[in-house]
Order: sequence, then structure tokens, then C-alpha cells
Amino acid sequence: MSTVVAQSLHVFGLRSHVANNIFFFDEQIIIFPSGNHCVKYNVDQKWQKFIPGSDKSQGMLALSISPNRRYLAISEIVQEKPVITIYELSSIPCRKRKILNNFDFPVQRFISMAFSPDSKYLLAQTSPPESNLVYWLWEKQKVMAIIRTDSQNNAVYQVSFNPQDNTQVCVTGNGMFKLLRFAEGTLKQTNFQRGEPQNYLAHTWVSEDKIIVGTDTGKLFLFESGDQRWETSIMVKEPTSETRNLEVIRESESLIEFPTISSPVPSYEQVMKASNNSQLAMPQVFAIAAYSKGFACAAGPGRVLLFEKMEEKDIYRESREIRIPTDPQSNERSQSDKQDVLCMCFSPSEETLVVSTSKNQLYSITMSLTEISKGEPAHFEYLMYPLHSAAITGLATCIRKPFIATCSLDRSVRIWNYESNTLELFKEYQEEAYTISLHPSGHFVVVGFADKLRLMNLLIDDIRSFKEYSVRGCRECSFSNGGHLFAAVSGNVIHIFATTSLENISNLKGHTGKVRSVVWNADDSKLISCGTDGAVYEWNLSSGKRETECVLKSCSYNCVTVSPDAKIIFAVGSDQTLKEIADSSILREISAFDVVYTAIVISHSGRMMFVGTSVGTIRAMKYPLPLQKEFNEYQAHAGPITKMLLTFDDQFLLTVAEDGCLFTWKVFDKDGRGIKREREVGFAEEVLITKTDMEEKAQIMLELKTRVEELKMENEYQLRLKDMNYSEKIKELTDKFLQEMESLKTKNQVLKTEKEKQDVFHRERIDDLLDKQSQELQDLECCNNQKLLLEYEKYQELQLKSQRMQEEYEKQLRDNDETKSQALEELTEFYEAKLQEKTTLLEEAQEDVRQQLREFEETKKQIEEDEDREIQDIKTKYEKKLRDEKESNLRLKGETGIMRKKFSSLQKEVEERTNDIESLKREQVKLQGVIKSLEKDILGLKREIQERDETIQDKEKRIYDLKKKNQELEKFKFVLDYKIKELKKQIEPREDEIKVMKEQIQEMEAELERFHKQNTQLELNITELWQKLRATDQEMRRERQKERDLEALVRRFKTDLHNCIAYIQEPRLLKEKVRALFEKYVQRADMVEIAGLNTDLQQEYARQREHLERNLATLRKKVVKESELRRTDYVRIMQENVSLIKEINELRRELKFTRSQVYDLEAALKLTKKIRPQDVPETVPSEAMPSIAPTMRLNEQEETGRIIEMQRLEIQRLREQIQEQEQIPGFHPLSVVRLPSLLESEVDFEVQTK
Repeated sequence: MSTVVAQSLHVFGLRSHVANNIFFFDEQIIIFPSGNHCVKYNVDQKWQKFIPGSDKSQGMLALSISPNRRYLAISEIVQEKPVITIYELSSIPCRKRKILNNFDFPVQRFISMAFSPDSKYLLAQTSPPESNLVYWLWEKQKVMAIIRTDSQNNAVYQVSFNPQDNTQVCVTGNGMFKLLRFAEGTLKQTNFQRGEPQNYLAHTWVSEDKIIVGTDTGKLFLFESGDQRWETSIMVKEPTSETRNLEVIRESESLIEFPTISSPVPSYEQVMKASNNSQLAMPQVFAIAAYSKGFACAAGPGRVLLFEKMEEKDIYRESREIRIPTDPQSNERSQSDKQDVLCMCFSPSEETLVVSTSKNQLYSITMSLTEISKGEPAHFEYLMYPLHSAAITGLATCIRKPFIATCSLDRSVRIWNYESNTLELFKEYQEEAYTISLHPSGHFVVVGFADKLRLMNLLIDDIRSFKEYSVRGCRECSFSNGGHLFAAVSGNVIHIFATTSLENISNLKGHTGKVRSVVWNADDSKLISCGTDGAVYEWNLSSGKRETECVLKSCSYNCVTVSPDAKIIFAVGSDQTLKEIADSSILREISAFDVVYTAIVISHSGRMMFVGTSVGTIRAMKYPLPLQKEFNEYQAHAGPITKMLLTFDDQFLLTVAEDGCLFTWKVFDKDGRGIKREREVGFAEEVLITKTDMEEKAQIMLELKTRVEELKMENEYQLRLKDMNYSEKIKELTDKFLQEMESLKTKNQVLKTEKEKQDVFHRERIDDLLDKQSQELQDLECCNNQKLLLEYEKYQELQLKSQRMQEEYEKQLRDNDETKSQALEELTEFYEAKLQEKTTLLEEAQEDVRQQLREFEETKKQIEEDEDREIQDIKTKYEKKLRDEKESNLRLKGETGIMRKKFSSLQKEVEERTNDIESLKREQVKLQGVIKSLEKDILGLKREIQERDETIQDKEKRIYDLKKKNQELEKFKFVLDYKIKELKKQIEPREDEIKVMKEQIQEMEAELERFHKQNTQLELNITELWQKLRATDQEMRRERQKERDLEALVRRFKTDLHNCIAYIQEPRLLKEKVRALFEKYVQRADMVEIAGLNTDLQQEYARQREHLERNLATLRKKVVKESELRRTDYVRIMQENVSLIKEINELRRELKFTRSQVYDLEAALKLTKKIRPQDVPETVPSEAMPSIAPTMRLNEQEETGRIIEMQRLEIQRLREQIQEQEQIPGFHPLSVVRLPSLLESEVDFEVQTK
């Protein structure tokens, strides 16, 4: 064996057409087939462990896991023969438990398997034309029963055991639904098909006797004990802009061809062909999985439906729809979800659903998320990453980054990371990709498509082409080791391009067939190529000519490589040999032992060599190559290996094949001679990104920041509103509780009074009962005394009777003894007399014998012997009789003793029975009373039991529902804990911003206090001016009143004077009238005062007028100064107010959004009602504020001061409420941050009033 070892590390791929290709080992680990391995994949920790297939295996056909999760059965084809291998999963590593390969019945392959509920039996279905169903006791490799399920070569898709019964099995196929029971060594069908035969694709057991079956026409049937109980059809939704009709899907799927080496006969492709021929646009149910609430089923391309059981009837209703999401990296996004779900599996806790699709993809979904999505369909997520769905044709790696580049016939290019085992980049194209090569820096890639050769940049999130060459059907390309050149093959011509100038610097022509492989030497001075024409050429790039050549037309070469010193070329081809070529001649040919080598690679150290075969295995060899068969062979792929590579540090081997899987292997030499190459510099972390992408992302970040700020403001505003609402609700609740407490206090007092009354009543009743009881006791004592006397008399009579009986028995015993002694005496006398007679006879005979002694000696002896025998017989007979008599005598004595004992025991029993009778009679009286009371109690208790049984049933239902809810809530709790952590992370930067805002608010409050002082000073000045104005008004009124009085006096004087003018011709009368006028209107004192007053008034008037004018001028100056000061302050406040209003509006929007999120989360936790509360209407936006005309007051300064004072009181009240709420235990606001003061609302109001 070789000392070069390869260990499988990770695999990127899935073989979806293996029957039952995915299942859970436990809650975190899933098992699925990939290449020629079964992979145990931990979903949480992302590690993989491998269960390799059998040696010389041609691929897996079907899998099955036992119900106890201990055993895994794998159906394979090994050297054209079917084999079932059973592994023990509990051991580490998994070991083979049994191999079933010797069959005494015809079989081509096993296409479906199932373990029994106790994991002791294995059910296996063979492919047509045999179509045998085999029932195995697998640990003993014993076939318990075998039956042919179909005789018309129809496809059989699935077999299964009843989950509760080892003896009942189910088989479904094309036109076939059979229930079989194992009994007496045979499998017998127990159901009879009625109605039209359907193409039953899948089934599952939902209970002990109920099976759900799906067909290729989208129908679901529920069979109970073989009879159809329910039927439904899966509805096909109308095609929209996103969902095309099924014919387009089938056309796109028919473009991809999967390897058919190991696919089962009733395969997915056959079903799809049949459906294409029938032209039915119905969803096909390829998979069904049961869980506790119902079942999940595939419902056409990219769609899974969940059905839940109705409580009233044995029917199911559609509850949820889950879809495969569209892929943004796909060139046809509508096609990404058009892939059929072939297999599905629930985790043991039913928390996760995992599905595999016809495009080799694995998807999963958390079941709790399907319940959160209301009405809308839920969407699957990739379980790991998008995988290749067709044969991988190209493989490349680089030096500066841990990248693997692959391209495939599924028209995609993928960049993998072998260090973190993740998918870095992925993009689909319109054309198929045949070959790929990575630049050593890891920033560029060259890909050969069907129409062009493209040179592309690997950006941070995209693969973008920047140069195209018209090289059609490029099947091979390769960057040089230095990266300054790359070679591309077109047919039989090799094109050499410069990476820097992007120009074609030379074309290498010489091959007559297609070039299959090219490789650069270490210093990039030479290029080695091989082709289907059997030629291996070494090209000198400086001259563009061939240096060496080796042509063997009988061999079509597949791959070529060169040793690190560039002296020896290694080539593999169709002649099943590995050739060492040097100086245009073949040095050695090493046999491949009946396989074709398809790929070869040598390590950079020159000590290890790896080759890939057409059967999917890899062979690890030591260099220099040994003469004998010394290599390690490893099971790897389920198809021919297309490419192999070693990483630059010789640590990892990379292999790809036609099965669409990529394997990474850890390689090392057990001798360890200079294999490991230490990296001088670590892997590069730089990535490429375009300037436009950077600018777009910066713009998006700015927009998001502004959006975050807006949401903050809105959130704070909404929180304030919530706090106000909560405070009002708390007040209402406290009022309600106080009222209830008062009502309860009154009820308590009423109940206390009732209790006292009942206590008095009960005491009276107890006294009465005690009196009655004492009387009854006396009566019972009298009765019992009389009964005791009677019983005592009876006892004396019985005692006399027993004495008589004893005397009689003694007499009988004496008589018996006498009779026995007489009989014995008589017998002894009789036998003694007989003995005497016999002795006399003997004496006579002896005399005769003596006389005839000589004559009759012989007769004498005989007679003596006869006599002796007779004597002995007689003795024994009579001794027996004596013994019998003695035994009978002893027996009679024993019987007499027993009779005496019985008599004494009977006497004791009589006494005990009399006592028991007395006690039982007493108890009977008591028990009769007790029975009556208990009968009443029993009736009451029966009623209570019925009521309690009903309540218990209701409570058990509630407990069951609550347990389910508890499980769901635990799932939600996990999701919410994660979200709470994220929210806490988001809150920390907000707390810092809130601190800054608080400092700003404190500064503004200081400014507000300064303004308040200025306002109070101005109010004092205004009150003084008002007082002065009131005094001047009063003086003006007095002056006006005087003026009016004087005007009236003047009018009267004019009228009187006019009357005097009538006497102008009569001087005497005129004189009298004038004198009368003087006396009437003029007095002496007035004359003097008027003269003095006029001068004083004029002086006073002039003085006051001058004083008022001075005051007015000073006031005007003050008002101008104050207005100037106020104008600057008001302008600044207005600007701050506008910015604060904007922030408030932004926070409103943010709070509205967060409230909706909080509501959704609370609804998910079922803490709130289902009806969304009405959103609090937003206040008037800042733009609309100037249009609102405020009501004008007479005194604006006093009004503003009063409003400010009211706002300050409101702020103080709200802060006190917040402090009270924070002191309440268990109450914590969502943000866990104290709210800022409501200064913004004050400033907003001041702006409005202004």
C-alpha cells in the first residue's frame, strides 16, 4: 500500500435522484447522498462526516434510516450486482453491520427500502421486470417472505411499513396501491382497488390505519384500512408575470441531463417524460411527509403545501403554502423556483422542514416562520448554499486566496472558499460554461463559454466581464503560474493571450484532434498539451514551436501534467495506462487495472501523485511510481472524474465529476518528507469593487442614516404618546381597582354578618343534635342489655348441649375400645387353635416321613418347602392383618383427638360468633344510618364527578393546546431573544445621541429661563406704563367734561344775550337785562380765579405735555432696542424650532414603523389581540404650520408668558408620571432609556403663537 493518504474533508453537492435522499439523524444533523458517499452534515456547526460507499460501487440507488435512528440501509450496484449495505450510525466512525448480497431470487436493483417500526425487519422493492417485494429479517439475512407486486412492468415508486405494525406494509406505483400483511410466512394483499387506477407517486402513514397518497395529476387521497375516505385536488394558480406555465419549466429542465448510472428505474425523468407526453398542466405530488398536525406535500414546481387535520372530521384542509424563492443571481429569475420537490423530511421536534429538489438543491424552513406569515406564502431558504445541478466541467484554484472556481453545464460559475467551506460568488449565464481558470492573485477569472471566451473580474458581490474573445467552444483554458499569460483551446488550436495587454500573442497549431488538456511548467517557459489524436506536445512559448512530441494514435489522451522540474510528462488516456514521457519517448507505462484514468495531478513537491478514474474513484500514489500495484483507492464520485487539482501548498486535493459534486481532500505522506510547504504570506483579504458601486453604496448609506434619524424622532414622539396613553390607562385602572376594593369591602362586611348568623344557627343545631344523641344512646343501651340477657341464656343452653355431646362421644369411644379388644382376643384364640392343629398334623406327617424317609426324601423336601412357603405366607398375611388393625386403632384414636379439638374450637367459635353477632348488630344499626347519608352523598358526588369529568376533559384539552402553544412560544422566544439582542445593539448608539440631545435641551432650558426673566422685567415696565396711561385718561376725561360744561354755559349765555338784543332800543331795560346776565353768569371770585387759572392751566399743560413727550421718546427707543434684540432671538428660535419639528416628524414615522413591528411580535407571542390598534394620527406637519392663523390677544406679552408657564407645569407633571412608572416593579419601556423633556413642544407652540 502507498504511504500517500487522502481524507475527505468537505463536499459541495447533492445527488437528488437517489430515492429517499434526505433525513434527520438528530435535531442538528442531516444525512444526504453526495458523490459516492453519504454525508452527515451538522447544520449548526457546519461540519461534515462521511459514510463511503462500497468498493467498486457504481452508485447509490436508495437510502433508508431505521425509526430508532441507529441503522442506515444503502442500496447500490457493485460490479453489476445489487447490494444492500446496513451501517450502524451510533458507532464512530460508522461501521458496516450487515451486507445483503446473496439472493436466491432474480433482481437487477433495489429501488426503495424501508425499516420496520422496531428496526428488526427490512422491506426492499426490486425494479421491473421482476418487481419483487422482499421482507427480510436483516440481522440473520433471512428472507421471511417475497411477493411479486406487479406483473405488467409498471413502475413502483415507494414501499413503507405501518409505523405501529411490523406486519403491515404499503406499496405504491403506476396504477398500484396495495396494502399487504405478513402472516404465516407470506405477504397477502388486504385491500382491493376500486375506481380508475392512478399513477400514485408518493404516500405516507398519518396514523395506524390511515395513509395519504399523492398522484401525478395533483390529487390527494386518504385511505383508511384500504378504503378511500377523502379526496382533494391541488389547485394550480394562474400564471403571472413571475410564474410561467409548466411547459416552459419542463423545457428548461429538459436541457439538463443527469448521469443515469445509478438512478433508479422508476426515476424522476420517466415521470416527467410521461407528464410531457400527456400535456397535463397539473402539479405532481413527488413527496409527502407527515407530522403531528397533518402532512406536507409537494404541489408542483417550487411549491409545498401544509395540510392540517380538522378537529370535527377526518379530513384535512390546506393551511400554509411554502415556495422556493427566486434567485437574484439567476439569469432567468422566474426559472429558479421551477424545480420539483423530490423528497422532504421533518426534524424530530418538527421545528424544521428540509426538502431536496430536482436541481440538486437543499432548502429548509423553520415551521414557526410559516405560522407568522399571515395569508402570504412563506419562502424556503438554502440549507447550505446553491449547488451545481449538472456535470461540473471546469475547476481552478489560485495562490493568494483560498478560492476554488467551478463551472458547469447548468450555465453557472461559482467561487467556493475551501478554508471556510462556503460559497463566495455565484452567477448564471445564458450559455453553458465548459472551462475555467483563476488568476494566481484570485482577482480575475477566464471562462470558456459555448460562444465566447470571457475574461472577468471577481468583484465583492458580482462576476463582471471586462474582455471578450471570439473563441468558440473553448473546452480548456489555463492561466500561467505567474499570471501574465493564459492559454485557451479552440478545437485543435491553442491561443496564448497576455493578461496585461489582453492581446493574442501567439497561436500554437499542430494537433490534428481536439486538445483535451494543457499545463504550464514551473517557470511558464513551456506549455504541454495532449489531445484525442494521441499526441503529447511540449511547446516553447518564446519561439511558438514544438520542442518535444510523443504520438500514440491508438490512445485518446484525457489529461496531462508535468513534474516540478519539467523533465517528465505524465499522461493518461483511453488505453487504461499511465505513461511517463521524457525526451519525446515513453519511459514507462503503468497499468490502470481495468479502469480508464480521466484526470491526473502531481504535487508541487513532486512526491505525491493522484489520478481520477472513469468510475469516480481517486488513487493516491507515491512518486517515483512503483512497479507493483501500490496505491490507495478512495470512493469519491458517482460519475467519471472530470478535473483534479492540488492547492499551492499541497495541503488539499480538489476533485469534480459529472455527478455535479466538488470534493475537498486533506492529503499527506505518512513518511512526511518535505511535503508541507509553509506559506510566507497569509491569504489576501482584498476584494475588487467598482467606483460606481462604492458611490451607490455611500449614497444608500446616507439615505439610510437620514431615514434612521427620521425614525428615531418619530419613535420618540410615538413613545411619548404611548406613555401618555399608558398613564391615562393606569389612572383608569387605579380608579376601577379602588371602586372594586370598596365594593369588595362592603361585600366582606355583609359576608361577616352572615357568617356570625350562621355560627349562632349552627351552635343551636349542634346542641339539639347532642341532646338527641344522648337520648338515642340511652335507648340503645337498654335494648342491648335485654339482647345480652337473651344471648346469655342461649349460650347456657348451648353449653349444656355440648356437655351432653361430649359424654356421648366418650361412651362411644369406650364401646369401640371394648369391641376392638374382644375382636383381637377372638382372632388370637382362633389362630392359636389353628396353629395347634397344624402342629399335630406336622407331627403325624413327620412320623410318616420317618417311616418312608428313604423312599420319599425328595417328596419330603418338596413338601417341607411347600409348607414353609405356606407358613410364611400365612404369617405375613396375619401380620398384615394385625398391622392393619393396629393402624385402624391408631387412626380411630387420632380421629377422637381431632374430634375433641374440633369440639373445643367449635365452642370458641360459638363464643366468637355470639360476640360478632352482637357487634355486627350494633354496626348494622350504625351502618344503616351511614348508608342512608352515604347514598345521598353518592348521588351528590356522582353529579360532581360528572361535572368534574367534563371540566377535566375541557382542562385536558386546554392543557394540550397550551403545551402546543408553549412549544410554539419557545420557538418564538428563541427568535425574539435574537431580535432583542439586535435591538439592544441598536439602542446603544441611540443612547449616546439621547445624551447629546439632553445636553442641548438643558442649554435650551437655561436660555428659556433667561428669556423668562427678561419677560418678567418687560411685564413690570408695561404695568407701570399702563398705570400712567390710565391716569392721563382720567385727566383727559375730566378736562373733556369741563369743556362740555363750558360749551353748554356758552350756549345758554348766547341765547340769553340774543334775548337781550331785543331791548337794544330801550336802554333802561337793556341795562337791567345785562345786569341780570352778569349776576347770573359771573361771580367776583370766578373772575379772579379764571384769570389765575388760565395762566396756571397753560403752564401745567405745557409742563405735562413736555414730560409726556420725553417719556414717549424714551419708550420708543426702548421698544426699538427690545424689538431688535427679540428679533435676533426669535429668528434663532424659529430656526431651531423648524429643525426640531423635522426631527419630530422623522421620529413619528420611525415610531409608527417600530409600533407595527412590536405589534407583529406581540401578535406572534399571542400577547395582544389580532386586531391592529388604530394608529395615532400624526400632528400637523411643519410646512402647514405657518398657514394656521393664531388668534390674536389684546396683550401678546402677557399671553405668551402665561402659555410658557402652563407648558412648564405640564412638563413637570409628565416627568413625575414617568418617574412613577419607572419605579413600578416589572415595568420597563422598550428602549430602556429615559425620555427627553418636551421642550420641542414648547418651542413649537411659541412659533405658532408668534
